[in-house]
Amino acid sequence: MESIRQLYKIGYGPSSSHTMGPRNAAGMFLKRNAGAVRFEVVLYGALAATGKGHLTDKAILDVLSPAAPTEIEWQLDVFLPFHPNGMRFKAYSADGSVMDDVTLYSIGGGDVIRDGEERKTSESVYSMTTIAEILNWCDTTGHAFWEYVEQCEDSSVWDYLSEVWKVMKEAVERGIEAEGVLPGGLGVSRKAISYYVHSAGYNNSLKSRGLLYAYALAVSEENAAGGKIVTAPTCGSCGIVPAVLYHLHNSKNFSEKRILRALATAGLFGNVVKHNASVSGAEVGCQGEVGVACAMAAAAASQLFGGTPRQIEYSAEMGLEHHLGLTCDPVCGLVQIPCIERNAYAAARALDANLYSAFSDGRHSVSFDRIVEVMKQTGHDLPSLYKETAKGGLAVIK
Repeated sequence: MESIRQLYKIGYGPSSSHTMGPRNAAGMFLKRNAGAVRFEVVLYGALAATGKGHLTDKAILDVLSPAAPTEIEWQLDVFLPFHPNGMRFKAYSADGSVMDDVTLYSIGGGDVIRDGEERKTSESVYSMTTIAEILNWCDTTGHAFWEYVEQCEDSSVWDYLSEVWKVMKEAVERGIEAEGVLPGGLGVSRKAISYYVHSAGYNNSLKSRGLLYAYALAVSEENAAGGKIVTAPTCGSCGIVPAVLYHLHNSKNFSEKRILRALATAGLFGNVVKHNASVSGAEVGCQGEVGVACAMAAAAASQLFGGTPRQIEYSAEMGLEHHLGLTCDPVCGLVQIPCIERNAYAAARALDANLYSAFSDGRHSVSFDRIVEVMKQTGHDLPSLYKETAKGGLAVIK
């Protein structure tokens, strides 16, 4: 199982595969062809089908246009055999000849490979790859989940998680101040500031819940606008973990050290899902994005409130179980409806999962690992219409 650095990636939204990947591809191509006078880019298949909603063109143009005029062509009905997220980049010299012509694929998580190149497997740093194994280790040694992360990762992981936490906080704080309509043509107005202001009119639990909604909306809206965020585990679900941690950091005065340990635990649970199933909406639907993010946030909250390893596992299990079957069907391919609202709702469910497990001894019937298996199978059984193709479910609402 790879490092949690591969789960928590810092970049610009609204999609790791449709925005981060193409931006990285454009950067790679520009580096090879710095002297070009013109660029052409062709987008294929799924990348073309929902690319405008994911700001794919903007991500590419932001990199290439400052260097030379760039033209983008959309081939929605052409699916390259290797992967649905295909891109072809061409660079031209001053005499009109082709300097370079390469086909690249955005394979998820911002990763890009060339046509004919095999997927690179990141170095495995975790020997145990199921929560059952890790939980047994916790029971045997008395250590916590975050200590397993510390044991497996190199010492710089805490510096990395500190940077992750910094970017998360900044996304919340930018989103809270931002107003206006999100790009894309749906006319979706930013709501974080409204929820933040209205929460002040309530007391205690209602105020707390309103602030939590506001924080999740803030990050999700920043993502939808192409702002800087952290995948947790994806761009489309990036508001849930930051909202829960930011809220608890402010309202309960948890130290930054404890927040970073909670991030490590959340990352461990997300990593187990990524390794044994998927966190891609295109593969398993939104259960793999919002569902996994809810599980991660629930685990983090349970740890912060002093949950035992078994209570933490139970929290995460509930966070994922009660999102099973959730479809990935964003309206017009934009990461706005229902994605933004789902982030706010799932943040609240994460805290509810923590509370529910806190009343128990952590023993329950269905393990987290079993839910991961069920999620994977459910995702494979979902028709492709409901997995990020913008052709089914809410996506076809006019």
